[in-house]
Amino acid sequence: MPTHLELSRHLDGFREAATAIVAYAGRAGLDAAVPTCPDWNVLDLVAHQGMVHRWARALVRRETPMDDEVAAFEHAGRTSADPLAWLEEGADELAREIIAAPEDLTTFVFLNDAPPARRFWARRQCHETTMHAIDALAASLGRAPEADEVWVDAELAGDGIDELLCGFLTRPRSRLRCDDEALLVVRPDDLPDWWDVSMGPRPAVTTRRTTGDEPPDDPDWELTGSAVELHLRLWNRTDPPEQWQPLTAVTWS
Repeated sequence: MPTHLELSRHLDGFREAATAIVAYAGRAGLDAAVPTCPDWNVLDLVAHQGMVHRWARALVRRETPMDDEVAAFEHAGRTSADPLAWLEEGADELAREIIAAPEDLTTFVFLNDAPPARRFWARRQCHETTMHAIDALAASLGRAPEADEVWVDAELAGDGIDELLCGFLTRPRSRLRCDDEALLVVRPDDLPDWWDVSMGPRPAVTTRRTTGDEPPDDPDWELTGSAVELHLRLWNRTDPPEQWQPLTAVTWS
């Protein structure tokens, strides 16, 4: 099982994030800029996240929405009389759909090393909604937040790091590339788990490690800090410290 967290933990994290994005978006105002998503305002953020919730709900229902239907979801959010209520409604509907789905649900998933489809969508929407709620927090602050300003705990952040490093960055479409073979180590200081990411001109290969596994002697980069701090920085949701600057030589997406 690619995640050790239970379905209920991801659903709780999803609901908490959905509540947070509505609250922070309301505090910032729909016209406010989103520092962590350049060129977006809060209405753009709300319409995007509400669209994704409705798209995911359709997939959990074993439907395949066409591009024009997905565009219509987003348009509905932009033109709603109350975009925040519209966002909240879509999150509630998605949570109910995941709860009602069978454990052996068969539907579209798109990451490597993915859990079964029902668990995948609970996990993915937990972490996606969390990151966009952090974007709404940034809009309310007028700047990127620090790790101690977000509500996410180490366990959930570690699961998000795992999804990013094992699921997103190992896909052929990922732009995580460098000219020569190199090794990135990501080691939260408040979790037993850590990861090494082998990079080069090909798709990355990520290996999960845990307490007792020997770290490599001389990685090219080693990123350390709390799990929440690392999760935010790996998703470009907080300002990187000076020692991260060499990573700018790597094409990262």
